[in-house]
Amino acid sequence: MDNSKPFQRLVVPDDEPAVLANTPFEARARSLAHDVIWYFDRPNDETSTIERLSEADCIINIRSSVKFTRNVLANCNRLRILSVWGTGVDHVDLLAAEEYGITVSNTPAYGAPYVSEHALTLALAVSRQIVESDRHIRQGGWTRGFINELYGKTLGVIGTGAIGQRMIQLGKGIGMNVIAWTINPDNNRAKEYGTEFVELNDLMAQSDVISIHLALSNKTEKLIGENEIGLMKETAILVNTARGPIVDEKALLSALRSRQIAGAGLDSFDIEPLPSGHPFTELDNVILSPHAGGMAYNGTMRGLEMSVENLESFAKGNPIYVVAQGSR
Repeated sequence: MDNSKPFQRLVVPDDEPAVLANTPFEARARSLAHDVIWYFDRPNDETSTIERLSEADCIINIRSSVKFTRNVLANCNRLRILSVWGTGVDHVDLLAAEEYGITVSNTPAYGAPYVSEHALTLALAVSRQIVESDRHIRQGGWTRGFINELYGKTLGVIGTGAIGQRMIQLGKGIGMNVIAWTINPDNNRAKEYGTEFVELNDLMAQSDVISIHLALSNKTEKLIGENEIGLMKETAILVNTARGPIVDEKALLSALRSRQIAGAGLDSFDIEPLPSGHPFTELDNVILSPHAGGMAYNGTMRGLEMSVENLESFAKGNPIYVVAQGSR
């Protein structure tokens, strides 16, 4: 066996739309394995996922729509490392991975400047009615009255990891007052970030813009529900560039339809891609984005490089960015 190739089979099960292919990192990835299987679509279900992955000893996962359930991982008898492109690993059963000896690595923080910038863009686009005004002008209209400013308003940041921290900076940069909520607050972190940690209900009630920057977990699923949304101001905007299920979608739809809140900027959804004819598409107080917050070119290239570095470092016996430690 050629020792320069530490893996027998690399599988990329879901490069659709293609982002890793045709980059310099494709060649680096291919150089690590004797056999490389590269798919440019996504598996339809668990059975087809298993068919693609069962012979792999290393995987680069591109899309979170591919679920690495306990059953999938149980059928990956040769798998040693799963490298996830992205920070979120809510689509991977991490406990099962560790039980089966599979190491899972991700690519943390690479997209922080870009996702936070996207979140601010969505907030500004909703408050300044950019999309609505554009459509109105194209239809022959012109002035539409007052629009909302963010200067001097309160930004509530939910989650203060790398993205949330950068969002705090951006909010301050445009003259907003910033408050934050995190699962594990402490005074030292508040001082470091230059903000105040408050209770979640207080953040929901006080904020003019609420921006979500949490990982999806059992603790955060539907964290923002009917009660929390009910505390928001009628003039408030909700922005979600994290994971759709963190927000109760039915409760949000109801609030937007009834104008209980002013609007929302959404980059993530319960089901992705967003199904055709989804109720969100019928609302004029929502701006929709195709989970593209981290897709800035430089950030994407760094994230892809990190996903390959995960395999390279693992092969050298020094795995990095580990979120589940395996033993194979």
